[in-house]
Amino acid sequence: MNFLTMDAAASSNSSWILIVYVVIIGAMLYFMILKPQKKQRKEQENLMNTMAIGDSVMTTAGFYGVIIDMTDDTVIVEFGNNKNCRIPMQKQAIVQIEKPADPTAN
Repeated sequence: MNFLTMDAAASSNSSWILIVYVVIIGAMLYFMILKPQKKQRKEQENLMNTMAIGDSVMTTAGFYGVIIDMTDDTVIVEFGNNKNCRIPMQKQAIVQIEKPADPTAN
C-alpha cells in the first residue's frame, strides 16, 4: 500500500509543477510579445490622431512627403517639389510625422 500512496503523491506533485511551468511560460509570452504589441498599437493610434494637413510624413516605403488632404482613413501626400506627384494612401502607411516649425514660437 505504501507504494501506491507514494505514486499518487508524486503524480499530484508533478502536475502542480506542470501548472507552474505553464503559468510562467504564459507570463513570459505576455510580457515579451503581447504587451509590446499593445504599446506599439497605442503609439500608432496616437500618431494617427495627431496627423494634420501640412505635416511632413514618412511612409512605410520610405518616401517623404507633405499631407495636402485627409479623410477618415486616407490621406493625399504630395512628394517632392513637383506639385503633380500626389498619391492617395491609407493612414496606416504613415510611420513618422514631423510637424512644421511654428514661426510664432520665436
